[in-house]
Amino acid sequence: MSVDAVRVPGRRGRPGHSVDSLLDGAVALFNERGYEATSMDELAARLGITKSAIYHHVPSKVELLRLALDRALDALFAVTQEAGASTGPAIDRLEYVVRGSVRVLAAELPFVTLLLRLRGNTEVERTALQRRREFDRIVTGLVRAAEHEGDVRTDVDPALVSRLLFGTVNSLTEWYRPGGDLSAEDLSDAVVTITFSGLRTTPG
Repeated sequence: MSVDAVRVPGRRGRPGHSVDSLLDGAVALFNERGYEATSMDELAARLGITKSAIYHHVPSKVELLRLALDRALDALFAVTQEAGASTGPAIDRLEYVVRGSVRVLAAELPFVTLLLRLRGNTEVERTALQRRREFDRIVTGLVRAAEHEGDVRTDVDPALVSRLLFGTVNSLTEWYRPGGDLSAEDLSDAVVTITFSGLRTTPG
């Protein structure tokens, strides 16, 4: 669901402000200070608007968190629904999901960073963590299928392979910055080259 879909029916956005701009500011503050330590007063000050302008678009700080986490998770799950992730040999589908996840991370870096820092302190966070676990299960299923098809080595547990793969992908949030010399495609190529060379039973 898009962020625009949550706007209150009949309300029109105020000039210069949108749910997207609110989310960008909120996520930046959540990542800097932590969700619980960020107040709506601080968010309003950061954006140079009043709290009432924020409440014109969203009912609460909790809703901003939910929208931000859904943005990252929806993008990741969308990758698993694409043709490259659902047809063909499992090893190729797994590679597609890994590449797609790197692209999502590059495109939605602050939102993915927020997702990866969750502690499960609120119901919204716990729901997001549950969705993350479901994504992990999809990846583990692809590893198991690739192992069954003879394309993945069998001496490492599929769940561990999944954690190692996405541990590598997730670590990119610590140092990757969009707009530099390294494109998202270059980044995904590097991740796949390094990880899949040790994963495949034969060269791809």
